[in-house]
Amino acid sequence: MVRVEQNAEARDNRARDHDFGLPPDPVAQTEKVVPDRGRHVSRETDTQHGTAAQEAVADTALGRKLVEENKRRAKLKQTKIDPPAETRYITISNQKGGVGKTSTSVNLAVALAQQGQNVLVVDNDPQGNASTALGIPHGTDVDSVYDVLIDETPIVDVVQESPEMENLWVLPATIDLAGAEIELVSVVAREQRLQRALKEYAKAREERGEPRLDYVFIDCPPSLGLLTINAFVAATEVLIPIQCEYYALEGLSQLLNNINMIQKHLNPDLSVSSILLTMYDGRTNLASQVADEVREHFPEQVMNTMIPRSVRISEAPSYQQSVITYDPSSTGALSYLEAAVELGARSPKG
Repeated sequence: MVRVEQNAEARDNRARDHDFGLPPDPVAQTEKVVPDRGRHVSRETDTQHGTAAQEAVADTALGRKLVEENKRRAKLKQTKIDPPAETRYITISNQKGGVGKTSTSVNLAVALAQQGQNVLVVDNDPQGNASTALGIPHGTDVDSVYDVLIDETPIVDVVQESPEMENLWVLPATIDLAGAEIELVSVVAREQRLQRALKEYAKAREERGEPRLDYVFIDCPPSLGLLTINAFVAATEVLIPIQCEYYALEGLSQLLNNINMIQKHLNPDLSVSSILLTMYDGRTNLASQVADEVREHFPEQVMNTMIPRSVRISEAPSYQQSVITYDPSSTGALSYLEAAVELGARSPKG
């Protein structure tokens, strides 16, 4: 006959972790089945064994990571994001593809909406990936940003509410938007089309008695054409995601030069308020070196939060979800929640 020695606290922790979708408590793995030969084992011995096991697990890399993440989650639960004094229009842009622009747009929007903020995502990329991730249909028969820019259709007639979260709206993109670059060339005031449409939408919401938007995120294509210029003119802030890899800073100087030109000629209120380091892999020296280099060049703009390289972040869009709703207990979701809190606390001027 055998007797299972269990620690009550470890059992409670397992139940709690199951409820919140957290990985099993590694301390629970240290429970052992011991032979019962009529020998008395004191309660003090059990306690000493449990304490030693906890200390042993906490001293492992996995244990330290779990302890750290639990502290971060506890801190987030005590944090509240206050709405900004006025709507913040934020363009998320980088001319390099694959750096996490759309993931950043989608997950920051969902994180802020989860905190009670009223958020609009403008999918300004012909690929329509942000629309997909937020569960918005964007076939060729759907009115989209194209109709707003080319036909001056009011946003109020095009915008859709996302099933991801309450108080989250999406202005979808369709493949038609790919032709907008050419069609806008001959249009009067072509650079101000999106800006004017967003102002009219804000006014329409007020007239209909709808709550004011707190955040507007504009997801841009990986180029510096008229779609991106429209996004720069419509925004007051630029958030630049930078991948923590060798080519991170390539093209950044050109992007900053273009932003300076927009500031001088079209939108003097525009500023680079935030730079977010994405796809960070702490196991490599290269990621740390890139992060240090970016912080050295842009000490005020670089956010403290870094987004890790995560399979969950990559998987979520295929289920038409953000990582925050797809796997709330993942490290990627935790990092984007922290980034949203930091963005909410940051000054629009960085």
